[in-house]
Amino acid sequence: MSRPTALELPANVAARRLETARGSFAVLDGTPDPQAPYRGAALLVPGYTGSKEDFLDLMPPLTAAGFRVVAADGRGQHESGGPRDEAAYAQAELAADITAQTAAVAVAYATGRVHLLGHSLGGHLVRAAVLAAGPLPWASLTLMSSGPAAIAPDQQVRTQMAVDFLPTTDMETAWHAMRAMDAENAPEAADGEPVAPAWLDEFLHRRWVSTIPEQLIATARQLMTEPDRVGELAAVPLPKLVLSGEVDYAWPVPWMDEMAVRLRARRVVVKGAEHSPNAERPAETAAALVAFWTGVTEE
Repeated sequence: MSRPTALELPANVAARRLETARGSFAVLDGTPDPQAPYRGAALLVPGYTGSKEDFLDLMPPLTAAGFRVVAADGRGQHESGGPRDEAAYAQAELAADITAQTAAVAVAYATGRVHLLGHSLGGHLVRAAVLAAGPLPWASLTLMSSGPAAIAPDQQVRTQMAVDFLPTTDMETAWHAMRAMDAENAPEAADGEPVAPAWLDEFLHRRWVSTIPEQLIATARQLMTEPDRVGELAAVPLPKLVLSGEVDYAWPVPWMDEMAVRLRARRVVVKGAEHSPNAERPAETAAALVAFWTGVTEE
């Protein structure tokens, strides 16, 4: 899961609700720097167990470059809420939500087409949205740390736990079980201090227990069964970027290299980053996004 470096909102970022044709979603809304030329809007979609806060570190450099940036909690994710019904979190439902969010952003800010980015599971969801709706609502598509099909076999073991464990337990018990497993597998901090600061642990706990368990179960199934739809996406006439860190445990980097070739997409590997370049190397990640989005806008 992504771990933001801070939770304090910059002065130009507001927490609010985005009202759409498919319901209300919690978002972080970053206003572009008035001193920069306005370059359009972007919608950022988080991954499995994630939330809008995963993109907080990207917002200052992206808004400074002139972009309106909206990061959204999906249905059943963190502060958006959702029904206790797995069917509500089918991929087609979540993809339709993204299309509705895009339309709401475009109307609210009287902007043109919106740049779309999905991180991890979010990459599969934005891909599904584009394949269902076509290219017209969007200016570009970025797949961040998201691969061509199902996650790697060794990662499916942990993901299967959500499918097996969550239907018969509460989120608090599941949290403690997950943290115990993490502690067993994590190296000890060299200075004896906690690996994560207290404020981050508190946030991750709050986010976990506020996420709807049926959302986690349904999307876990998707991560383990997603088919390869790269060929379909390659046929959509939309500028594409595949961005990742140098190491990725969910989808090996060579898988994403090959996917970028098949998509005829721009490829960026962020040095020093792993599965969450948005939080691990935000300046470098934002620079890559600005270069891509600006190039698309100016074409």
